[in-house]
Amino acid sequence: MPTTDDDLRHMRRAIALAREGDSAPGGNPIGCVIVLDGRVVGEGHNEVDRRLDPTAHAEIVAIRRACEALGDTDLRRATLYATLQPCGMCSMASIWARIGRIVYGAGRGDVHRMYFEGRHLDTVDFIVDAFRDDLPVTGGVLAAECAALYHRPGEAVPAEEQTNL
Repeated sequence: MPTTDDDLRHMRRAIALAREGDSAPGGNPIGCVIVLDGRVVGEGHNEVDRRLDPTAHAEIVAIRRACEALGDTDLRRATLYATLQPCGMCSMASIWARIGRIVYGAGRGDVHRMYFEGRHLDTVDFIVDAFRDDLPVTGGVLAAECAALYHRPGEAVPAEEQTNL
């Protein structure tokens, strides 16, 4: 599916949320926006450290807020915009919430390996191969801007900043 002006606008909002998250105490630079019928229904940034909740990834926070705002767990026609390719947990949450489309910025190859499970499994393949072949996934939207939020591939990351390794 080709990238639209709306995709760019919503990804820019996700980038702004990621920056907010990075500057917040206990926050991290991952942002997510969920849009339904042209309207933002949920958004957030990673709050894992702030909430002391390992499930408080940006996508999970945004899905929770969207479901609360809509009074429904069915987000079938919604699009999820994330600054980083969703991890396995967030991919599964998108499947269970019946998200209609996923758009992400930086992918696995654009950032340090610590942001992913460190395995050969690509969550995009996981979605299509294991669960849903009707969930379009568009990657690389504003990829350079999104990747700039994170440590680069091969970068020497201080031990105290490393996750998933």
